[in-house]
Amino acid sequence: MARALYLLFGVVAYCIFFATFLYLIAFVGDLPGVPRTVDRGPVGAVGAAIVVDIALIALFGLQHSVMARQGFKRGWTRIVPHPIERSTYMLFASLALIVMFLFWRPIPTTVWNIENPIGAVFMWALFAIGWAIVLMSTFLLSHFELFGLTQVWSHARGRAVPPPTFREPLFYKKVRHPLYSGFVLAFWAIPQMSAGHALLAAGMTIYILIAIRYEERDLVGLFGPQYEEYRGRAGMLTPRWRRRAH
Repeated sequence: MARALYLLFGVVAYCIFFATFLYLIAFVGDLPGVPRTVDRGPVGAVGAAIVVDIALIALFGLQHSVMARQGFKRGWTRIVPHPIERSTYMLFASLALIVMFLFWRPIPTTVWNIENPIGAVFMWALFAIGWAIVLMSTFLLSHFELFGLTQVWSHARGRAVPPPTFREPLFYKKVRHPLYSGFVLAFWAIPQMSAGHALLAAGMTIYILIAIRYEERDLVGLFGPQYEEYRGRAGMLTPRWRRRAH
């Protein structure tokens, strides 16, 4: 019975996260058809909006980073069963994003506005490429394990999840964190940049740079010299075409 419940929980958590991810694309791109976006919502005093928006970014960053650390996981799995630990993490990540969608305060001051049609199309193309890189990067490693489905499915079948192995598929041969690269590109590539959008993009970029530091520490602990060697020849967010000198 528990196995079926865990599987159901994992599937529901995945569906919630994927729907939230799709809404994030519309939120960042200020796309039509959704009630709130980075530039569409209640507008108030600029100072208050900055404080609220920074707090929302910090909330997301703390949830995303703290719950991903090995030390937190060791304590967390004393409360949450191990098979649904990743699904629970993704559910909390979804809630952090949903809170951001609900309480974000737009700051409509224009930072830049590309009126040239060719330039605007180019920026929208980069926006789409960024999100495509994000999604592709998850599949290049293990999309379903990353989002907790492999864990609950393996548990339902009475099988252990295979230990992680070090791989360098496609983007990963030249860039250590292409998923984050895609996010940075998607957050900044927009033809009409408002101050609120710039705040979101800057905040998320800072979070990504901080998160990479902690994530790589975990990866070195997991893969040891193999990851150290990889870090010496692959760029962090952009390709490194020349090997770093030691």
